[in-house]
Amino acid sequence: MKDFRLPDLYDRVRQIIPAPDWMLFEDDIEAILALKSEKNAVILAHNYQTPEIFHGVADIVGDSLALAREAVKVDADVIVLAGVHFMAETAKLLNPEKTVLIPDTYAGCSLAESITPEDIALLREAHPGVPVITYVNTSAAVKAASDICCTSGNAVKVVESLGVPKVLMIPDEYLAQNVARETDVEIIAWRGRCEVHELFTREDVRAMREAWPGVTILAHPECPPEVVAEADFSGSTAVMSDFVGERKPARVCLLTECSMSDNVAVNHPAVEFVRPCNLCPHMKRIDLRNIREALENGLHEVTVDPAIAEDARRSVERMLAI
Repeated sequence: MKDFRLPDLYDRVRQIIPAPDWMLFEDDIEAILALKSEKNAVILAHNYQTPEIFHGVADIVGDSLALAREAVKVDADVIVLAGVHFMAETAKLLNPEKTVLIPDTYAGCSLAESITPEDIALLREAHPGVPVITYVNTSAAVKAASDICCTSGNAVKVVESLGVPKVLMIPDEYLAQNVARETDVEIIAWRGRCEVHELFTREDVRAMREAWPGVTILAHPECPPEVVAEADFSGSTAVMSDFVGERKPARVCLLTECSMSDNVAVNHPAVEFVRPCNLCPHMKRIDLRNIREALENGLHEVTVDPAIAEDARRSVERMLAI
């Protein structure tokens, strides 16, 4: 081990990352740790990043809401967002004076691509006076055309905070339908879906219970409503992680992106994780090598058009204020 910190890091993840794989990561991890100090940079990593990123080089980890909250508090000149593009845009909205980098410009999101500001204009025309709640998994331009943002972790609270009988919730159709079951507010949904979570089915849940007796199944609210109904519990990735830490089920299955289980398992070695593996191809575009290159060469800086930044920031800040 070249850096005295690396053995300590590997001790955390040795049950998840085989030693030969870790040896392939060491040079990049050591370089990234040095570059963060040299550039006064921090790395924000989503829960769906792989363990060598999540536990190896990230300074702040969490779900979309946690990253949005913590981005405001960051004391650094450079933010590297190990996640997808809308997350980097959100970090830039909340830190306009800082340099925000994303290691791969093609790290997108099926939800973000499912709706445009023009779509929102048509929705407002069809539903005059109905407020638009936009999931953070959207572009800055879509946020700017909305009234307020939400995440899977605070969606119900945001819906009920508006004090209105009806809202538009975009773009995740399944999140909207699952939230509608928890509130008396009428929710009009859009047709967007997460390409990872929409793959889970009711039959998957039933097969899991048959194959793994006693398993506790947690479903992300971006899953189809019938999957959420079959699960034992539903919540955002942060809430799932808290559930495992507080309840400590003997055997658990997280119906969400594959790397989430690996990252949570590091902190709960006594819990057996059943891993249905649906990978997000966009999250997996981020790796140690392109994080290192982003820091070394200032790649790829994320900017937000000033013409939309103010309104987009307003929608995010309204959410954070709740």
